[in-house]
Amino acid sequence: MQLAGKVVLVTGGTDGIGLRLARALRDAGAKVTMTGRTAARIAAAQAEGFEVLPADLAGPDGVAGLLAAISGRQFDVLVNNAGMGGTHDFREGAPVADEDERTLYLNLHAPIRLIAGMIPALRDRPEAMIVNVTSGLAIAPSTSAPVYCATKAALRSYTQALRSQLKDTHIHVLEALPPVVDTAMTAARTGSKLSPEECARQIVAAMQRNATEANVGIVRILAILNNLAPWLVRRIMLSF
Repeated sequence: MQLAGKVVLVTGGTDGIGLRLARALRDAGAKVTMTGRTAARIAAAQAEGFEVLPADLAGPDGVAGLLAAISGRQFDVLVNNAGMGGTHDFREGAPVADEDERTLYLNLHAPIRLIAGMIPALRDRPEAMIVNVTSGLAIAPSTSAPVYCATKAALRSYTQALRSQLKDTHIHVLEALPPVVDTAMTAARTGSKLSPEECARQIVAAMQRNATEANVGIVRILAILNNLAPWLVRRIMLSF
């Protein structure tokens, strides 16, 4: 896709991967609108010149409000980036039910509802794209965060089916699978982390070449191994 001149909506764009995606897309010539829910981050993104639509997409009211806010507007690209995740580990006590519900809605229900709401407008564009940001954990889950992993695996499955449904249209469907990226969500994790700037760079490059998957960083290796020896990948990942 030629990104210059395209109008892009990035959910969860005021921080982390989303903010770097917004910057990289703007550098490629796209006009970017983003969503955010934290006042300070919204103000900071606006100071950079971005249009920000306040929206908490972890519940149906936030999704409905966003769809109402963009009704009648033309977008060429939807990037479903907003996400959250926490531990759901019975070895450490009972999981927090409210956090699980918000994770389920934000990571899975919101992208599906936004796609459904925006498909008619995307069909009217001469060239359009839907980018769903899942995770390397959609391929092989981690023991400590099964709810997060489940939402990403479900979104991966949905993305693959959506791509098949839209294959004869001009709406291209891309799945982006980041590894562990150095963001606020992973601040407590130790070990190697990919920079959000490099993650965004690889996703935007995949958009520009109309790839079906952006296996970012080490996920490229994970995807290859999963094709050759899925049992080994599951054994490795479930140790975390």
